[in-house]
Amino acid sequence: MIVVNLDVVMAQRKMTLSQLAEKVDITLANLSILKNNKAKAVRFSTLEAICAALDCQPGDILEYVPDKEAP
Repeated sequence: MIVVNLDVVMAQRKMTLSQLAEKVDITLANLSILKNNKAKAVRFSTLEAICAALDCQPGDILEYVPDKEAP
């Protein structure tokens, strides 16, 4: 499963969800869905804008965690 570590990177950069939403030009609701691991997909353009605003790499935000139930 893919885990979104957006809250960790935001905390490191001392940026609030509202500040990031404004910089990325995305609704607070949509950004919150992404931050809380509820998103089913993310556009590359959105990921690019988030990375630019937070000065990070996609791998800083997205992490693959193997499914513990898989054989």
